[in-house]
Formats: sequence, structure tokens, C-alpha cells
Amino acid sequence: MDALFSPEMVTVLMVDDDAELAAMVVELLQAQGMQVHSAGTAAQGMAALTRLQPDVLLLDLMLPDANGLDLCRRLREAGNDVPVLMLTARGDPFDRVLGLELGADDYLGKPFEPRELVARVRALARRLQAATRRRQLRFDGLTLDLLARRAVCQNEVLPLTSIEFKLLVALASQPGICVSRQALSAAVQPGNYKPMDRAVDVQVARLRKKLEAAPGGREWVETVRGEGYVFTGGLPGPSL
Repeated sequence: MDALFSPEMVTVLMVDDDAELAAMVVELLQAQGMQVHSAGTAAQGMAALTRLQPDVLLLDLMLPDANGLDLCRRLREAGNDVPVLMLTARGDPFDRVLGLELGADDYLGKPFEPRELVARVRALARRLQAATRRRQLRFDGLTLDLLARRAVCQNEVLPLTSIEFKLLVALASQPGICVSRQALSAAVQPGNYKPMDRAVDVQVARLRKKLEAAPGGREWVETVRGEGYVFTGGLPGPSL
């Protein structure tokens, strides 16, 4: 199994009005260590989607109260990028193409081979985990969200300035490696203007104080005399 893939961290939501099939899928994926939930209608599915925020959505094409294609379109228009695997008993290639055009990530016709379903769910979960790793740096008790530009320590957002966050990202991107003052200066202020080493030292000192004062705070950044600073948080952990 892929060392980066952690099935026990994957939450799957299945929206399908076939209760017998849903029960089989729940049992199948739970046996793989995944957390699985099911809903029989689009309304129930939307409520569960908001509550659970699953890693993978299994979505039936034909639901009692909605069309799966319309539901997928609404999700994407709302900015929800949960990986969607469309399930359908209809074999019309047009439905498959339309589903993919509306934002579905994969398509599987019924009846399907159980091992193929597991493989497709794993592939979508791996894709999501890889995307999450690209936008987050995670350590023991500390998460850096590169898109939201915020640092969270023990579920509390740290009050970092823009410069402090840039310094932290520059250091945390290379845990265990000394980053020179010149490199940190470039990370903070790209271009021709470069702050003096002393200015970098002051900003790093402020960053360290905030990290140490945070819940579960510790000395995340150490000084390497005459060279620069090193982030000592260890190697990044899983990004889910």
C-alpha cells in the first residue's frame, strides 16, 4: 500500500437510494479501514456533506428528489471541491461525459466489481491527500495553511504578522536545515530591497516568542550562531 495513503483517515459519504447496495458499500469500505456514511436522498446527502465534510463522495446519478448531475454541478458552483465518484446503472456515454464536464472526478457503472470501487476510492483519496499536502505544512501540534496564510497551534490561530508568517513558512519548509539570514530576508521581501540582518533577527525573535506563548508552545526555531536559523519541529506529518 502507498506509504502516503492512510485509509483510516478517509471519510466517505455515499448518496444512493439503493439501501441494499449502500449497506454493501459501507461494509466493503469499512473493512478497508475507512469511515463510511450513507444517505438515501439528495437532501439528506447535502446535510451530511456539510456535517461530515467527507474526503470522497459517492453520488448516484438518479436520486428520488434530485438528479446527481445537478447536485454535482451545484457543489462545484458553490466552491465545494470534494472528489466525486458518480455511480449509475445507465450506461449512456453522454451521461458520463456530462458528469465529468459538470465536475465529477470519476465515473463507475453499476453493477461494479467491489475491488474496482475500492481502488477508485483510494485513488481519489490519495489525490485529495496530495493536494492537501501541497497547501499545508503540518507538524506535531502546528499547522501552516499556505492558502489561508495562517498558522494554527493546538487549534488556536496564531496572531502572526505577514512578515512573521513568511519567515515561519521559509523555515518550516526545510525542517532541520539551517536557513541563512540572507535567504530569510529574500523570503520576506523579494526584489532589490533587502532588510538588514539585524531586522531579520528582530522579526525572528518576535516569531519565536509567539510560538512559545501559544498553547502547547515550544521552541520551534533555534539559532545557528553565525549562520542563521533552523526549524526544529521535525518532519511534516499527515496533512488531513
